[in-house]
Amino acid sequence: MTLANSQIFKMDLGPLNPVWAELILGLVLFGITFLILAKGILPKIKRTLDEREDAIEGGTDRADDLRTEAARVREQYEAELAEARHEAARIRSKAVEEGSAAIAAARAEGTTERDAILATGTAKIAEERAAAERELNADVDAWAHALAARIVGEPVGADRA
Repeated sequence: MTLANSQIFKMDLGPLNPVWAELILGLVLFGITFLILAKGILPKIKRTLDEREDAIEGGTDRADDLRTEAARVREQYEAELAEARHEAARIRSKAVEEGSAAIAAARAEGTTERDAILATGTAKIAEERAAAERELNADVDAWAHALAARIVGEPVGADRA
């Protein structure tokens, strides 16, 4: 038997019988491939996977931090908004009170002016009426005599003389 055809096993396995040279060459190539993978490629792959895992975990942590910050900002915003609404309601209430007071003051002033105008008008009407009555009383007496004289046909009263 030659080295190329030497058998490892004493029994005949047919085409499955390994050859020493091929077996040694296969083990050496396997070892070289294993060393290349173990020392060169697999650490790079592991480092890349660790970086990705760190980025994912860090991204999750950052997202949690951002959510917490967003919740805090939202609470602050809602508190400020509630305060602003309260302030607006207070200002509206104050404006309504001031408006009511201004309306009441304007009404009172208007009522006072109206009463003054009515009093002045009433006094003026009374004066004019009294003047008209004096003028008419003087004329009415003369007209009454003239009319009575016409009806009777003779002078009446002061005109008889």
